[in-house]
Amino acid sequence: MAENNENNQENQNKDNNKPQKSKFNWANIGIIALGLLVIVAIIFSVNGCKSSSKEVTYSELYEDIKTAPEKIYSIEITPANDSSKSESYIVYVTFELEAGKKQRESEWAYLNNAYIYADFITTVQEIKEANPDVKYTVSYEPGSSVNILSLLFYVLMIGGTIVLIIVVIRSVRSSQNSNSQSFDFTKSRAKLNKMTTTTFKDVAGLDEEKEELQEIVDFLKNPKKYTDIGARVPKGVLLYGKPGTGKTLLARAVAGEAGVPFFYTTGSDLVEMFVGVGASRVRDMFKNAKKHAPSILFMDEIDAIGRQRGTGLGGGNDEREQTLNQLLVEMDGFGQNSGIIIIAATNRPDILDPALLRPGRFDRQIDVSTPDIKGREEILKVHARNKKIASDVDFKQVAHQTPGFTGADLENVMNESALLAARENKTEIDNKLIAEAIDRVMMGPAKKSRVISKKEKELIAYHEAGHCVIGTLLSNADIVQKVTIIPRGEAGGYNLMGPKDEEVIIYSKNQLMERITGYLGGRTAEELIFGEVTTGASNDMVNATRIARAMVTEYGMSKLGPITYEQNSGYVFLGRDYSSNKNFSDIVAHEIDEAIREIIDECHNNAAKILTENMDKLKNIAHYLMKVETLLKADIDEIFKTGALKRADEESDSLKELGTNSDNQQ
Repeated sequence: MAENNENNQENQNKDNNKPQKSKFNWANIGIIALGLLVIVAIIFSVNGCKSSSKEVTYSELYEDIKTAPEKIYSIEITPANDSSKSESYIVYVTFELEAGKKQRESEWAYLNNAYIYADFITTVQEIKEANPDVKYTVSYEPGSSVNILSLLFYVLMIGGTIVLIIVVIRSVRSSQNSNSQSFDFTKSRAKLNKMTTTTFKDVAGLDEEKEELQEIVDFLKNPKKYTDIGARVPKGVLLYGKPGTGKTLLARAVAGEAGVPFFYTTGSDLVEMFVGVGASRVRDMFKNAKKHAPSILFMDEIDAIGRQRGTGLGGGNDEREQTLNQLLVEMDGFGQNSGIIIIAATNRPDILDPALLRPGRFDRQIDVSTPDIKGREEILKVHARNKKIASDVDFKQVAHQTPGFTGADLENVMNESALLAARENKTEIDNKLIAEAIDRVMMGPAKKSRVISKKEKELIAYHEAGHCVIGTLLSNADIVQKVTIIPRGEAGGYNLMGPKDEEVIIYSKNQLMERITGYLGGRTAEELIFGEVTTGASNDMVNATRIARAMVTEYGMSKLGPITYEQNSGYVFLGRDYSSNKNFSDIVAHEIDEAIREIIDECHNNAAKILTENMDKLKNIAHYLMKVETLLKADIDEIFKTGALKRADEESDSLKELGTNSDNQQ
């Protein structure tokens, strides 16, 4: 399995993934500004009317002006704007109560006709000439009856009413939209991608799986070929396997090969706390898929809604079960979903409801397993397409060093090696960088700053050497591909072990016994050399105990006979499957423990015998491990054949020669 980095995403969802900008509410700002203008207009209008002034008759006002012209502060003449008093004017006269102080009072009176207006203007001009400080203002000439402030006031009032009506209408529409959006959570969350560019060329290491899915592609391209002969193409395909093996990639490749719309969703998208929401989303999802038929509907992690009903797993969620019921009906109910191929993926097919797996729903079930050595080599080559690789890199050898790696792990190895090359300013990815990337993916970065005492380093070296000796001498034990005493993660050192033949499906009792012996080689070496044991063998004992327990309870390879006492469910902790089905009594449980102990003891004694007989090889490997810290399989084979490691000895000779030359110069 492999996948080139794709930048194409769903075109319909690009805008939704962008950060939403806060909308500035200009309508509210406009209303506030309009209100302020209305208030200002009212104030000016009130001030213009001078309602707080004292009204007198024209004769009284004229008498006050003539008797005390020195007290006049200002005179203002404006049109009356009163239909009952046509061509009339209002005179405002402000008097100072005391000279030099701001205490004033105003009087105003009507000028009824033009003759009085002309006479009053003459009088005012005489007063202005005698008293230049008098403020004299004529707002309008005779005959004018328009007041700009009043006109502005009415315009603002009418405009404000119109704006208010518009805002109310918008608010009602916005409320209706929000109410409709509140029901969007019942809509399908499936994402549509009409331009999937991934094809089977981007998938490696899954030849059998691609062959199975090729039939689906052919049906989507040429459905008439199958309908004419009366064949029914599988409605659903279930892809199951370990995480990272390429289930999602396979589904995307099918859509790319067929050139049809590809809907993507997950099981968790169909589950909500509200009753009926999940079922509604399932209906809407199939409705959209039918509109774009022929199409592919991919559901990742289907176990989120497809768990077996009535078992109590998942808390007995009624809403989840309703969603599952609706999915079952849509897949094979009274309605016909012609042209829709449903592809689902899960890591736990054992917990799915049987009704989901029956023919007519998920007719075809494909195990997407971990790639073998040939598949890993092909995957590495696919992920090396856009990278600069050194000419001496052998991907077959890299595949040997990565047993059990999934496609995602291998992609991560190549990416890590490229990052390391860029960090070290190299132009190519060489074997050294790939080896370091493998170690990083498995155990994390090296703890170069960790201080290890000489005794601890020696303990780790002999522990790893014990695995090397047994793995090399026993034909059925796991082969050590690489061993190092450089600390990584929480481990002081580690060895990379893998089976000699990865194609083995059926193991004999002798093969399993030798594998257990290989796991116990490190602890046994510690006992023989130092007379004590350490915590470094904890993971080895977990693996050894797991195999021994399976031999007794599942494979019938003990004195208890060919009886299955437990069924492995996959949840293993410290060598024991606590969630497995146990069909035995307490007495039999004791006998199982005794049988497991006998197997472990026998393998432990065999490991001690082998290491004792090959003590020289054990010490040689430990010696060179302490020298160079890391040994590959070729180095281990060289030590076994010659008793020495040429590259390590040459390095030591060079250092000695350098030290001698330095002493002579001094």
